[in-house]
Amino acid sequence: MIYDIIGDIHGHADKLAGLLDKLGYIHDGISHIAPHGHQAIFIGDFIDRGNQQLATLQIVFDMLDNNQALAVMGNHEYNAICYATQNDHGNYLRPHTDNNNFQHKAFIDETGFDSDLHRYWINRFYELPLWLELDDCICVHACYDKHSMDILSPLLDNNRLTCHAIQLTGKKDTKPYYAIEHVLKGIESPLPDGLTMTDKTGIVRTQARVKWWVDDWQHQSIDKTLFANDLPKIYLNDLSDELLAFGITTDKPIFIGHYWLHDKPTILSDKVVCIDYSAGKDGHLTAYQFDTKNPTLDDDNFVQFIG
Repeated sequence: MIYDIIGDIHGHADKLAGLLDKLGYIHDGISHIAPHGHQAIFIGDFIDRGNQQLATLQIVFDMLDNNQALAVMGNHEYNAICYATQNDHGNYLRPHTDNNNFQHKAFIDETGFDSDLHRYWINRFYELPLWLELDDCICVHACYDKHSMDILSPLLDNNRLTCHAIQLTGKKDTKPYYAIEHVLKGIESPLPDGLTMTDKTGIVRTQARVKWWVDDWQHQSIDKTLFANDLPKIYLNDLSDELLAFGITTDKPIFIGHYWLHDKPTILSDKVVCIDYSAGKDGHLTAYQFDTKNPTLDDDNFVQFIG
């Protein structure tokens, strides 16, 4: 079996159609059909950013419904659920702040907030598992964190969120909240006092994402372990016991998206491959073709649609 694992699409249906065509998928009038011996796997983040939100969702979910693909949830699908869901006090789990309104604008512009169409797609997002552990590999949007997965598993239905789980994970400063943050958004670390970074949307942040696939990242200087520019060669401190003990606890290859990489695709380590090369912002939609009969990870297995 060859898994065609496809990175973050972010509302660019034209790039998705182009990549599927390049990979040899053919539309049969119902959905795109995989070539013999292939299986598509989407790594999440179908929505936000681009101007083809519904067209993207239609391609992906038509393939899911026609048993031509598997998929996991991205943080943008999770955020969309929380943005549309109120807690017992009538407050939205994801507050409708200016920043959040801006992040969700493309999706809401096409669906209309709280419309029948909007509610339909929010309900469909619940169908997406938080991770897939297959016989030969693991697919998760941002981070393979076994400790967090063990916290989440009792709350899930076959790795899928329930309405109750959304309420629990949407409550800040709780174990379920931090667990889903790690799985769908990655591990973040506070920057040292006085340092900030500006993210891709122009928001100034005091935390940066950790390159958790780096060996012994907890004891490496932050210029090697955090996603931020011009960092000094100083070290992380005040990590929790769970993060100090964090390590990759599987021998299976792990496929992720989320990290907005650039330049020529390359594997991150002997176990971890990121397939997000910034298709949502002028980059190329990317796939990795993982052959279960030849599981050695290789840069030559990346395929990009450049268009």
